[in-house]
Amino acid sequence: MIQRAPSRRRPPAIRARMARYTGPMLSPIPTLQVALPVPLPRLFDYLSPEGVAPTVAVGCRLKVPFGNRELVGVVVGHGQTDDGQGLRQALAWCDPQPLLQGELWQSLQWLARYTHAPLGEVLSTALPGPLRHGEALPDTHHWGWQLTPEGHAQRGKLRAGSRPRQLAELLAEAVVDEDVLGERTEDWRTAARSLSKRALAERVAMTVAPQHAQPLPGPTLNPDQAEAVTAINAADGFQPFLLDGVTGSGKTEVYLQAIIHCLAQGRQALVLVPEIGLTPQTLARFRGRLGIAVHALHSGLNDNERARVWAAASRGEARVIVGTRSAVFTPLPQAGLLIIDEEHDGSYKQQDGIRYHARDFALVRAKALGIPVLLGSATPSLETLHNAYAGRYAHLRLKQRAGDARPPRVRILDVRKRPLHDGLSADVLAGIGEHLQRGQQVLVFKNRRGYAPVLLCHDCGWTAPCNRCDAPMTVHGGGRRLQCHHCGARQPAPLACPACGSLALQPQGIGTERLEEHLTAAFADFPVVRIDRGTTSRRDALEQQLARLGDQPGILVGTQILAKGHDLPKLTLVVVVGIDEGLFSADFRASEKLAQQLIQVAGRAGRARDPGEVWLQTHHPGHPLLETLVSGGYHPFAQAELNQRQAAGFPPFAHLALMRAEAQQVEHANAFLLAARQLLGEQNVVEAYGPMPAPMPRRAGYQRTQLLLSALQRPPLHGVLAQLVPQLYALPEARKVRWSLDVDPTDLY
Repeated sequence: MIQRAPSRRRPPAIRARMARYTGPMLSPIPTLQVALPVPLPRLFDYLSPEGVAPTVAVGCRLKVPFGNRELVGVVVGHGQTDDGQGLRQALAWCDPQPLLQGELWQSLQWLARYTHAPLGEVLSTALPGPLRHGEALPDTHHWGWQLTPEGHAQRGKLRAGSRPRQLAELLAEAVVDEDVLGERTEDWRTAARSLSKRALAERVAMTVAPQHAQPLPGPTLNPDQAEAVTAINAADGFQPFLLDGVTGSGKTEVYLQAIIHCLAQGRQALVLVPEIGLTPQTLARFRGRLGIAVHALHSGLNDNERARVWAAASRGEARVIVGTRSAVFTPLPQAGLLIIDEEHDGSYKQQDGIRYHARDFALVRAKALGIPVLLGSATPSLETLHNAYAGRYAHLRLKQRAGDARPPRVRILDVRKRPLHDGLSADVLAGIGEHLQRGQQVLVFKNRRGYAPVLLCHDCGWTAPCNRCDAPMTVHGGGRRLQCHHCGARQPAPLACPACGSLALQPQGIGTERLEEHLTAAFADFPVVRIDRGTTSRRDALEQQLARLGDQPGILVGTQILAKGHDLPKLTLVVVVGIDEGLFSADFRASEKLAQQLIQVAGRAGRARDPGEVWLQTHHPGHPLLETLVSGGYHPFAQAELNQRQAAGFPPFAHLALMRAEAQQVEHANAFLLAARQLLGEQNVVEAYGPMPAPMPRRAGYQRTQLLLSALQRPPLHGVLAQLVPQLYALPEARKVRWSLDVDPTDLY
């Protein structure tokens, strides 16, 4: 559907043309069809900017008036009109040549169709911030730092041993590229800003690419690794591979060998990782092995940095790009290889805005580009395993750890009727002490940040609720502060119970802050480092936290951030605290997520020569999931879980779409979903369940309900959605709610 941008008067050029015309009918006037970043499933017609003919404009950005605003859209087609009546004139072109073209242009249009999202919003999501706002494609020459004449004169007066002095010594002889600075010194940006403020150093453009160190030789591949590398390098055209390797089996080395082969062919490689925290470690290893610039692309960079990497990739200058979920939109004009590390990880799914899955979109792009795509994991998602078992993906197995490392020994600790000290049993505390005394490191894993999950009145049972969500507030700051982990609301902890006035307020349950406090007191001679969202929110914070521990004996306390891909050679004991809540959940994916989490965190232990141990504290030592994981590992569990999914009609044996609605009155949300269900009509290919309350019915002050759609085949589901979604925008009930559609949801929250 095409909607004309509203206007009360004809554009000046059209009025002038009509005023002086007295002859026969004029020839049609060309128009531009523009996709704008607005939540409407429409294109908008505009006249070309005054004095500029609409030539080859598809894929170019265009600045246009929209209501009383100015927006930047993307031209997706041409049209024509007889007189220009009702059309507004575009303001200016942003690009001399199409910014989005070729494979990426086609793939983004596919994504809009698959997610049933407005094309303008999809195109906007794919662009870095500056490009989204109409700025020109940035320069991609290299930047470096050099000392000013004043800096050379004052260098010796800087405080010895300080970061600015160290950086000044590094810059004393020549200009040094920023990428090289990142490899040679920590936190160089802070030191550079300090020198720049005093006019002792300056940032300069470099015309010559930086010289990197010679590539380091890699280890000798074991037979499984060598077989995997041979298969990947022999791929001709599109071929999805599942690299299914136990933790510590050397999957990264396989990635590197495949990238080296890709570079030798003059092609680009894109590597996706699930967390920003993994990027510095991956970058350092890749740069050392490849000997070329490896570009990072993630939300931890500022907008200008992200735009520069995007532009360098689009010009073919960036040969290897490592990034998180949004890096899947990187242009790859000379694509040769796509890699998705830890492909099972839930962070690849965007949970707001355009709800895409980076892993799945990477597969679509690889097919369109005609290149191999490599999905790596020690605990593949059940969807990926199902595709591998069905022969749709080539299944490459790495069954043994690389080098001399051996699998960790797993021990289940039955803590029923045993005293616990802030969630830790006496056996665990003794085991931690033994490993520390041997000069080793320990990881205590608890996937709940904060001090305690609940603040409870011991006299009347009152718990501190969030006034905007159906959830209790989490205790932080040793009991001094309350915070909601769902809407972000914060408040000081009350001194007395608001319900009964009692002073018997007690934090209930265990979080990472409480574990850190107890372990710091119990092992005062050893460092205790907490790794969770609270300590790693700043740029490079995770790397700095891990550097605090280094190779010395000590304790890491952390959440799932530590379960993803980190290589800690001195870590020999992993203690998993509080897994019981994951054993009993209404979410059909809960067992899969818990199994992946346990296997991944267990894989951090014993990755070098020292053997590793994994201790699981539980009140349910006989639970089938634990018994299967301990006795057989992940794959027997996965096969049993797939059988249950097939019997129950859950993915990957069915295809889902979740429609969510939220409003301040639950009646409005339910009315919208009821109207949506009625629009489905009488058909037998898609089943609808609901409207029903969301697992958290109230969040951030809004009542939340949902409608679940399920089909045995994907095409019928999308056929129904293609007819349904445009009608939803026209519903009167839609004006009273916020609603969204999530195709292939990973969380039914």
